[in-house]
Amino acid sequence: MLKLFNHYVPSNTVLQLLFDALLLFVAVIVVFVVQDKVNGELMFSVVPSALVFAVAMMILNGALGLYRVGFGGEWRETLMRVAISIALSVPVAYGVFRVLPWGVFAHEAMELNVIILLGLVVAARGLAVRRAGAGVLVKRIMVIGTGADAVAVEHALTHPGSSSLQVVGFYPAGSNDDVRVDPKRIVHFEGNLLAAANELRVNEIIVAVKERRGGVIPLRELLDCKMAGIKVLDLSSFFERVRGQVRIDSLRASWLIYGEGFRQGWARTMVKRVFDIVASLVLLVLAAPVMVLAALAIVIEDGAPVFYRQERVGLGGRLFKVTKFRSMRRDAERDGKPRWAAANDDRVTRIGRFIRKVRIDELPQLFNVLKGDMSLVGPRPERPFFVDQLTKDIPFYAVRHCVKPGVTGWAQVRYQYGSSVDDAINKLQYDLYYVKNHTLFLDTVVLFETVRVVLTGDGAH
Repeated sequence: MLKLFNHYVPSNTVLQLLFDALLLFVAVIVVFVVQDKVNGELMFSVVPSALVFAVAMMILNGALGLYRVGFGGEWRETLMRVAISIALSVPVAYGVFRVLPWGVFAHEAMELNVIILLGLVVAARGLAVRRAGAGVLVKRIMVIGTGADAVAVEHALTHPGSSSLQVVGFYPAGSNDDVRVDPKRIVHFEGNLLAAANELRVNEIIVAVKERRGGVIPLRELLDCKMAGIKVLDLSSFFERVRGQVRIDSLRASWLIYGEGFRQGWARTMVKRVFDIVASLVLLVLAAPVMVLAALAIVIEDGAPVFYRQERVGLGGRLFKVTKFRSMRRDAERDGKPRWAAANDDRVTRIGRFIRKVRIDELPQLFNVLKGDMSLVGPRPERPFFVDQLTKDIPFYAVRHCVKPGVTGWAQVRYQYGSSVDDAINKLQYDLYYVKNHTLFLDTVVLFETVRVVLTGDGAH
């Protein structure tokens, strides 16, 4: 895993992106040299243009989820995503050809060759990523502990995105440590922890034990391992890196207080606000025709009102009114009692079901962003009734209110639509990760992931 601007990215994904971008870059140069015999002066224009073209295509297909390891559960889903990537890449590629200074010396045959190559690269990469093969740079991991937390670590590493991490064994934390893992994988070694780590060629050690007092885990031996260059992580840091979440069951208040992240400086606030205003204005202009059509469809099916405004909890626990397209019947809560939205909710209209699936119902929230009540990216704003309930039931739930709620967010693109307390716990773990690590880079990643979610309908209710 590589850490870019406080956000962890699978190293294999970065290598795949770089390799495909380099392949397209070289291919463009070769096509121009072979077919047009470009001289040195023209080559000076071709090289930077080819680089821009290659990077633009990889960013587009990365945003569509083509490089998301193990995305394809079925061949049908894999082929659908590859088809969407090709369908969007080809017209964008032709547009790039018109913008970049290639028109002077580029023939249609050259453009066609490059487009065909792009299609082949996209198709090949989509099918290759689906296989979710082993990582190129595999790190060997030893887990301290044999109980339920150790099992959770192993389960997390079975995710395709963690293919570059391999558990080589479980080191008992003590004689009273509960055994939940396969006994055959427990490390039995005569020497100390460092000797066992060296024998197994371990790169990292994960401490999967909640009780961290001396005697329960070998603190001195862990220090020796760290001094020897072996990385040592606790459960919170491990799940943050591998799953992009801050786990509630392994979280301590001291970690929130003393850990890195959770920066709320004025510079970040100003940059985020400028980004919100500019991006919201652009999106409102682009989405205006879609919003008009959505409004007409709602009126035709179920009459007015088109919008509904509902009280939500925002930054610092302050209440505000969120604006969305109405997707439920007008009498959805005739008894006045708030209810969780659920899959196949019978209160949702036919038009409402469609605009929810493609997230059109969320577009009016852009006006909340311009007003300053919301951000483009952040935790989902919840109703006061549910916030009161969840704050009592879930530790650290209120931490998510130290940033503005968002139209989209890390939890929304990483987890399905929440409809229970258990779902709220899982989503909170992603929200805490965002609160801890939010940067302009992570906001951009979330927006790209949102494009993928909208096009594929992942997690929609």
